[in-house]
Amino acid sequence: MKPAPFEYFRPATLDDALALLAGHEDAKALAGGQSLVPMLNFRLARPAALVDLGAIDELAGIRVEDGALVVGAMTTQWDLEHSPASFSLLREALAYVGHTATRCRGTVGGSLVHADPTAELPVCALALGAELVTSRRVIPAEEFFVSVFTTALEPGELLVEVRFPEPAGPGRFLEHAHRDGDFAVVCVARAGDRVAVGGVGPMPVLWDGDSLDPVGDLFAPAGYKSEVARMLVEEATAA
Repeated sequence: MKPAPFEYFRPATLDDALALLAGHEDAKALAGGQSLVPMLNFRLARPAALVDLGAIDELAGIRVEDGALVVGAMTTQWDLEHSPASFSLLREALAYVGHTATRCRGTVGGSLVHADPTAELPVCALALGAELVTSRRVIPAEEFFVSVFTTALEPGELLVEVRFPEPAGPGRFLEHAHRDGDFAVVCVARAGDRVAVGGVGPMPVLWDGDSLDPVGDLFAPAGYKSEVARMLVEEATAA
């Protein structure tokens, strides 16, 4: 399959990218492309224009600031996985993301904005209580994920960086998938007393100590997910 025709732009600054998005009614931002490009090729997405963020240096990088790990939205997943500053929870989780080639191209911001309910980084962001800094505001992770593939970002708004607070306690990531590199059936991230679960509904959720009520999907029926989620939560919280 080939994508439908579109205009292509590769700005060098964040301001230029925002201007292009504002000037094109049906434009999409292209980050690592690991999710968007397949959707384009299958024509599940048909934007009139693509704004490639790959040349915007200010959107990449990792630093520690005020006790938090600050990660630029265009930082690759591989760079975060192998950064000495990265938390063990994030390193554990990123090892489950696709394969090495996927992580070398996929970006931290791209994964979070794509908001796949089975993805590893959204679950970690929720468990860590991350703050997502956009071109307009700061959004807590609890308010960022709205539904399947849907976030609180407004048209023309771009994710700039993510602030991951240092976990106040043990960090642990566990995942069950049918094969290595596959999408998770269920995944669990623990950061101190906060435990987040992915794959059980339209978005990752914080575990409140009660039983989960998963929704079945193409990967597994609800009952199977419920049992797997229970086992992973018990293992994560017992560690």
